[in-house]
Amino acid sequence: MLFKLLPKFSNSNTNERIELIQRYIHLFSHESLVCLTSDREFVGEHRIKYLNDNRIRYYIHIRENFWVVQPHNDKQIKASWVFTDLPMNGCRLNHRIVYLNNQLCYLSGSKGKDKQGNSELQTVISFNKPEDALELYKERWLIDTASRALKTRTFSINSTHLTELERIEKLFALVIVAFKWAYLVRDYLNKYVRPISIRKHGKKAKSLFKHGLTYIASVLLNAYLQDNIDLHMHFFFTYLVDLYWIILHRLFVFLKN
Repeated sequence: MLFKLLPKFSNSNTNERIELIQRYIHLFSHESLVCLTSDREFVGEHRIKYLNDNRIRYYIHIRENFWVVQPHNDKQIKASWVFTDLPMNGCRLNHRIVYLNNQLCYLSGSKGKDKQGNSELQTVISFNKPEDALELYKERWLIDTASRALKTRTFSINSTHLTELERIEKLFALVIVAFKWAYLVRDYLNKYVRPISIRKHGKKAKSLFKHGLTYIASVLLNAYLQDNIDLHMHFFFTYLVDLYWIILHRLFVFLKN
């Protein structure tokens, strides 16, 4: 996970987001960047132009009230109007390219229900491989899950009393290591040891992440389960080895430039 702590309480601006993308490309190369997904708060002309100009695939959720321009007739319409006839649980790619904030992109839409059971339209913009937009944007839920685990549900990193940015950054890095460990263990448990049961309403009885963290805690605190500790240490050291090669690659790039 690549991150940067900012000395402010508000959201990052366009330049700060572009700077983080450039930092990733500098460290790991443009070829390793499969695509970029983001929420509706992070849409802007300068950012979309940067992504298009640098041939970076993106799948970004936009608000329903965003206005777009259809190049074939120069007509301005709301993005949601393109999918007014979309049935419930339906999804569709609009094959006609449009202008959003003066930048060309494609629209994809899916209709479902929100937590209150009301109809909800999800509109995603893309440019490169728009046919994959809705499927790849679903992967963004992993980011939301990680954010909830780090901030409130499990690690409660927001509760820290640290105030110095450098110390907070180190704390966050340690929490990320623990998060990665739990993530790897939960994958192994769910696939090979003890899959999470599904309740009557169709949802999992426990989050996948908490499944791994709870198991690690039970092994570390229960003497009868100490025989299983090698499994977790294997995953942990595998992660450290990966981290070691990332650091070496970063050092190589720094010395090369």
